[in-house]
Amino acid sequence: MAYKIVEENCTGCCACEPECPNQAISETSNGLFVIDPAKCTECIGHYDEPQCVAVCPIDLTCIIDDNYPRYEAA
Repeated sequence: MAYKIVEENCTGCCACEPECPNQAISETSNGLFVIDPAKCTECIGHYDEPQCVAVCPIDLTCIIDDNYPRYEAA
């Protein structure tokens, strides 16, 4: 599964964007951030925990997106 950013919780602080090893996080036109599920690997192979979750100052902002299958490293 990929992670997603809950728009209602995102403050637009941009802490997550530079920490993503896959450059899956980008800023939207409204100053908030989104995760591209096609690029998100849950940080598997890079870190022990998803970096967006680790650095986000607001709990439950970066969460698993159940709409996508779990990432499997090649």
